[in-house]
Amino acid sequence: LSVGVILHGLNDRERKDAYNCDVTYGQNNEFGFDYLRDNMKFRLQDYVQRELNFAIVDEVDSILIDEARTPLIISGPSDESSDLYYKVNQVIPSMIRDQDFTVDEKSRTIVMTDGGVEKMERKLGVQNLYAPEEIETLHHVEQALRAHHLYRNEVDYVVKEGEVIIVDEFTGRLMAGRRWSDGLHQAVEAKEKVSIQSENQTYASITFQNYFRMYDKLAGMTGTADTEAYEFQEIYRLETVVIPTHKPMIRLDQQDKIYRTIPEKHKAIIDDVKDCYERGQPVLLGTTSIENSEVLSNLLKKEGLPHQVLNAKQHAKEAEIVAEAGRPKMITIATNMAGRGTDIVLGGNVEKQSEPIEADDKLAVEEKRARVEKLRSEWQQLHDHVIKEGGLHIIGTERHESRRVDNQLRGRSGRQGDPGSSRFYLSLEDPLLRIFAGERINKIMLMLRMPEGEAIEHAMVTRSIESAQRKVEARNFDIRKQLLEYDDVANDQRKTIYALRNELLESQDVSPRIADLRSGVISDLFRTFVPEESVEEQWDVKGLEGALKAELNLALSLGKWLEHEPELGDSALLERIIAKAGEAYQAKIPPGAEDQFRQYERYMMLQILDSHWREHLAALDHLRQGIHLRGYAQKNPKQEYKREAFELFGAMLEAVKLEVTRTLVAVEIRASEEVPKADVDAHVENVRLQHSDYDAALAEGAEERKPQPTVRHAQKVGRNDPCPCGSGRKYKHCHGKLS
Repeated sequence: LSVGVILHGLNDRERKDAYNCDVTYGQNNEFGFDYLRDNMKFRLQDYVQRELNFAIVDEVDSILIDEARTPLIISGPSDESSDLYYKVNQVIPSMIRDQDFTVDEKSRTIVMTDGGVEKMERKLGVQNLYAPEEIETLHHVEQALRAHHLYRNEVDYVVKEGEVIIVDEFTGRLMAGRRWSDGLHQAVEAKEKVSIQSENQTYASITFQNYFRMYDKLAGMTGTADTEAYEFQEIYRLETVVIPTHKPMIRLDQQDKIYRTIPEKHKAIIDDVKDCYERGQPVLLGTTSIENSEVLSNLLKKEGLPHQVLNAKQHAKEAEIVAEAGRPKMITIATNMAGRGTDIVLGGNVEKQSEPIEADDKLAVEEKRARVEKLRSEWQQLHDHVIKEGGLHIIGTERHESRRVDNQLRGRSGRQGDPGSSRFYLSLEDPLLRIFAGERINKIMLMLRMPEGEAIEHAMVTRSIESAQRKVEARNFDIRKQLLEYDDVANDQRKTIYALRNELLESQDVSPRIADLRSGVISDLFRTFVPEESVEEQWDVKGLEGALKAELNLALSLGKWLEHEPELGDSALLERIIAKAGEAYQAKIPPGAEDQFRQYERYMMLQILDSHWREHLAALDHLRQGIHLRGYAQKNPKQEYKREAFELFGAMLEAVKLEVTRTLVAVEIRASEEVPKADVDAHVENVRLQHSDYDAALAEGAEERKPQPTVRHAQKVGRNDPCPCGSGRKYKHCHGKLS
């Protein structure tokens, strides 16, 4: 079998070669982005992916469940200014929590009080923050409050070389190049006083749920899917099969220990680590954030305990640190990344220490063999010592929202029949307990008059914590399911648009489709002035003549037609107008330029379709944000969203039809020698700039493409009309800027 691999940084040719192999390995993000990029290209031969046939997803719960809420988005710069972010950010520190605003940590939302709104209006010099013209300012204020009070440095993100980089909440790894949408990333950049990168406009987006459901066959594997079997069945129609372990599992999973405060918890953790260190038992400490891993690291330093820290900052050393985590007296602090999917060898990794035996000299070979044997016997002693002390000991420093992530941490130990142990240390100040289960356990502690430093260790308490985790998991499942239901609407529309794009790319001649669009536009225009089933006295013939001239550059004497042929009915009149429009359109094309013009038609139609699809995505986004308010009017938000999204989609298709027709009937075609060179250069340069960010592959095939006909506009261009240079942008955003 031929095998290809998709990595970040490959060019299109390398990607295409990899996808054409029998088996292609790659990261989920790369596959999703390649699918979106393919559906933004202008030539079928530039597509890199083949049909989506069979996918096998490793760590399937992480990809299809944990990351299902995060859509993949391809975006480009918009015209927004960053001044307002700085202005709002200066005011936020004066806002007092629980007085000017309230924070709901469960749903991660912030609501301003009436006093807070007044204070913000006063500070920003705004009359009414909720007035329609101030809606953008209100949005900036809400995002700035979220940035300051819900998103923390070293937990949700890190600041590296003047850039805010997101930390993946599930793996603890840095997500370079990924940005929060809707202005949140800019608000965090303003908070951290780094340069604000311009806000982006969405060009294309898809969720992992919808991307992987497009494959004919889907399968996956993971060690922790059983708790999510219902979701796999419900959303992906995948059955979960539990395969027994290769060797019996003998790890000792101890009861959780719960303390009143975080300092008490930390003291107990350090005591446990010290005990393991003195006995020579390796320890792996699991934390939920970079910040917590640094705090524990400092506490261990104070106690003089040598240790390794594995978090997003030491990402490059991950394999090295994990390989040695099973040596005696080894203390490793790790965020959730914790070397998932690798066996931590008790006694350390002997392969890492021995070098391959390659030498010409027989004596040198014998010496190396002896050295390897010595290393192996030393490793065996270390291995036996670690097993005698109970194997790798896992310490969880707090519970994660999901039981699966806790199970993944526990699963670092006790692999392949090895001995091992695990224990979670919690405090009532941990986010999970504070938000979901703290009051109940606190009452028990007060009732029992627990002295400071004493822990509760009881099955009932562990059950209470698991119940809190189940609540969070159920809530997250509802969020994912709801997101999927909303995204399904966009997904159906996405499939329709992408299928239409592919049809356009496959066909060499799109003129029949353009003739249909033109007929549709003329019919709509005609029926505005000549209503169906109306008598001739009700027809506005003068108005129709003016509209045809203004909209389609079509000068027809309809009044004279009707004078000479009084029996001409509305249907026959419409057919004749459509025929005349077709003749006028064909007459513009100079002999010998048909092929180039057909290419231009296709190119222009793709341009306009893409432009309107981007605007439609933004409209869907805005609709989605406020749709929940329909619930107050006793309406079902999902049904309302489906209905309005369908109406928006219909309006978008109508707008595409109108703009394609208007643009193509308004162009004037000349031979290149008739046109001043400066105009040609401006046209070529503009098209090049338009697509340099859009699709690098176009530049590679530029030499093969035939020259496009030069476009001239025959009438005055409105600010919101397509620019006559053929870029596909509005005139005011293109050459209109220069005038």
